Amino acid sequence: MLQFFAKYKFFGIVMLVLSAIIITIIYNVYTIDEGKVLPVYQPNDVTAELVDTTVQHVKKYHKIADFSLTNQNGQTVTQEDYKNKIYVADFFFTTCQTICPIMTDHMVKIQEKVKNDPNIMLLSHSVTPKIDTVAQLKKYALEKGVNDKKWNLVTGDKKEIYDLARKSYLAAKDTPYNEYDLIHTENFVLVDKKKRIRGFYDGTDPEAIEELMDDIEILEKEK
Repeated sequence: MLQFFAKYKFFGIVMLVLSAIIITIIYNVYTIDEGKVLPVYQPNDVTAELVDTTVQHVKKYHKIADFSLTNQNGQTVTQEDYKNKIYVADFFFTTCQTICPIMTDHMVKIQEKVKNDPNIMLLSHSVTPKIDTVAQLKKYALEKGVNDKKWNLVTGDKKEIYDLARKSYLAAKDTPYNEYDLIHTENFVLVDKKKRIRGFYDGTDPEAIEELMDDIEILEKEK
């Protein structure tokens, strides 16, 4: 009997150590997730080039401004359609051949993951509203598999979209060429039920998308 224990002593110690490590990792993961609180972003927290100069000084109480835009079905979309919803917003244009297709594909994946969750919606703003007419947005939506109940692609007044991007969502760069032109970024913006920004994510990075999905779950548990 003693020979048996002596023979497997090393194996037993290794298994004991591995078990302890695994238990510690699992405990830490659940403890971190349960205790994680997402920050509330203010204009003053964000890189200045993404924020309009009129709001760069703001350090508290920032919320997404009211809006009235037109979606891919020709319907008016306002903040009331997103009332008491968690949503992911971004800025794009349908003729973009660089980062937009990747961002849209990732939005499609998010849409699939939240399709049965009535608390989550998506909102994509065109930065070329004159080109992205209702008909153009509808064509794009059909090509990409957009679910109209979950995801609005919106166009509208150029100044309003500019102000939303730079003064509300803090997610686009200014351009010196034409008034109210934007250089949109790869940012996905996570907005909570109180219209506050709770996270920024690289819409071209699969790992950032996974982080976004985890953060959505955290927001859903938030009181």
